[in-house]
This record gives sequence, structure tokens and C-alpha cells, in this order.
Amino acid sequence: MDMLPSAFQLELAEATADFCQQQDPVAIIRTRRGDDSPIEAKTWRAGAELGFIGLSASESLGGQGQGISDHALVCRELGRALLPGPWVATMIATQVAAAAGHNDLARAFIAGDDRAGFVLSRGNEVVDERVRGELTLVDAADAGWMLLCDESGVGLIRTSELACLKPVSCIDPGSRLHSAVADNIEVHCWSSQAAQTLHAANCLAAAQLVGIAEAAMARAVEYASTRIQFGKPIGVNQAIKHRCADMAVATEAALQQTLFASVCVDERRNDVEFHCRAAKFLAGRAAIDNAGAGIQIHGGMGFTYEHDMHLFLSKAHVLDLVMGRGREQLPRILALPAVD
Repeated sequence: MDMLPSAFQLELAEATADFCQQQDPVAIIRTRRGDDSPIEAKTWRAGAELGFIGLSASESLGGQGQGISDHALVCRELGRALLPGPWVATMIATQVAAAAGHNDLARAFIAGDDRAGFVLSRGNEVVDERVRGELTLVDAADAGWMLLCDESGVGLIRTSELACLKPVSCIDPGSRLHSAVADNIEVHCWSSQAAQTLHAANCLAAAQLVGIAEAAMARAVEYASTRIQFGKPIGVNQAIKHRCADMAVATEAALQQTLFASVCVDERRNDVEFHCRAAKFLAGRAAIDNAGAGIQIHGGMGFTYEHDMHLFLSKAHVLDLVMGRGREQLPRILALPAVD
């Protein structure tokens, strides 16, 4: 198994990072925090044109036919830059639509003409490809579809068919939460045998969290190296050194586990579920802990709204909810049978 990135993958990550830098995501988050959608349609389409959505989709649909290991590198950079928008949900929704033979819908996702948000929770299981109950939605604004993706299966529901769609206060100014009611509405492209899709979703969500962990660590280390107190950088103090070292260890563990998990998805290994769940668990913990430690290292300034560190923490908490937070993943990991 070759774990080193190829020349194509290095160029892909660099191109994604360059795009994010040009967009200035933090400025987008702050200027649009009161808007219905966290990202402009033109920015979304620009990302789609670069292949963010359809990277791992079939070329016949307008995708590039690459693997989840390539897609994970894109998500890592999106997380590092805090670029808002339902990127992972739409990437997975594209796979769901394509697998069900809804090629026109998959093409619309890939082209950036439509997008999908995540359903965080729902009241009842899908019965006869229909669902009813209360739902919590992430980034439903401007999303024509919402992605149901959990242990029971995967599918898509039309946002327009949901009742009582109401905005809910969200700790992350770069995300939008809504509550809604599903009154026995149809679940399109439903499949209860979609383990590979679940693994890919866990992996891509983990990759985005890894990017957040890396960015939070980098900002904290830079500040600890340049903030002078009593004539020397605060980073020389053991309390700061140990925090930074812990951040580095957690980040590297999450990164390597996520990269390995992405290769496991592509190679369809029989231990893929373990590695994808482990990646989501480690990445979520690293992102939340690093962002929290980064705020502490920045001192009183780190606690202010004007400083950017809190944006990493709030985004990490929202992304950790996607596909199940760490405390939900861990018992599932421990319950998995041993694999030779």
C-alpha cells in the first residue's frame, strides 16, 4: 500500500488551498453571518468547476473518476481554510444519486447547480422509502436536497417537501441549522445496503476535521513563537510547550489514520469500517481539543469574537456531529468484530 501522495494529489491539494486563499473564507463567514446562506452561489459554482464535488464521480457524469483518497485531500484543505458550505454532504449525495441511477441529479450536483445538506437527526426510521418525524438540518439554505446518511441506510429528501422549516441558532457563524418536520415524505435513492457510502462519508468528514486541527495548531504555535512576555516568547514555558506538543501528536495521529482510511475505502478492505470510524473519532477529538487549546494559548484575546480562533472551535463542534460525534463512534468501534 503506497501512502505517499502522488504528484497529482500534491497539485490537487495545492490548487484547493490556492482557491480557498483567494476566497478569504474567514471574511465570508463574518460578512455573511446574518445571511440565509453561508456561501454565495458564485463561490459554490467556482468550487464545483474546479472539481471539488465530482472528483470521485464517474467521468461519464462529468466527474474525474478519482478515489476517496483524492477527495479527502480536498476536504482537508476546505477544513483548514474554514470555507463554508455543505461540501461533504454534496459530495456524498452525488455518489448516492449516481448509485441509484439518477444521473441528471448527480450531474446537477457536480456542476454546482444544486447542493445537498446533512440531516443530523430524525425521529423515525425509513419505512417503505418514506420518513416521518422531526429533523435537524445542516446548511439547508439553497440546498435542494438533504442527505440522510446513518446506520440504517442512505437516501435523499427534497428540501421543498419538508414542513415547518425554521432556522435554529447555531454556534458556528459559518453553518446554518434548521429544524423541520417530515410528514411521511418520500426518500429518494434510498438504500439500506450502502456501507461503502457510509465509510466514505465518515472519511471525508474526518478529513475536513483534520484540516481544522492542523490550522488551529499552526495558529497556536505561531502565536506562542511570536508573543513576547518578560523578554522572551511564551512558547519557552513548559505549560505552552506541552500544549503544543499534545496538539501536534493528536493532529498527526488523526491525519495518518484519515489518510489510511481513505485508501481503505478505495481498496475496499475488509477492515474499512474500523479505520473510517477511527478516523472520524480521532479527527473530531483533535479538531475540538486543538481549537480549544489554541484559544487558551492566545490568552484573553483568544476569547474575543474579533479573534478568529473561536471559528475553528465552533466549526469543529458542528462537523463532529455529522455521522455521529466521537462519543457515539467509540462504542461502535469497540463493538466491531476482529478482522485478521
